[in-house]
Amino acid sequence: MESNYITVEAVINAPIEKVWECWTSPYHMEKWNQASDDWHCPKVENDLREGGKLSATMAAKDGSFSFDFWMIHDVIIEKKCIESTMGDGRKMKVIFSANGNETVVTESFEPETENTRELQQTGWQAILNNFKTHTENC
Repeated sequence: MESNYITVEAVINAPIEKVWECWTSPYHMEKWNQASDDWHCPKVENDLREGGKLSATMAAKDGSFSFDFWMIHDVIIEKKCIESTMGDGRKMKVIFSANGNETVVTESFEPETENTRELQQTGWQAILNNFKTHTENC
């Protein structure tokens, strides 16, 4: 990835098949795709193919704010890699590295300009940590 990208990573104590299912399934995404407990992801659609669209509604649980996040999948290599272009044109890449019953998930993305790099890294890492917890416990 380019040097200006932000990268977050987690080691998931689960085999690649389970990690892939939890990452790509709308059912599972609704359960882990938020950065904090006062937010949730009430709707997800994922057309998991090259040229397919992922869309997710992110919302404050108190109803005060929500937004739709979407991206188009550019490259999908099953259980290895997903490269996508977000709705605002930024690129992201997720790499899945299997090692027996552990899977390393590495997510790199172009930062946006509204928030600091630190805030973006902290938020995306929090979501990835939620993914880890969900995947290991479902």
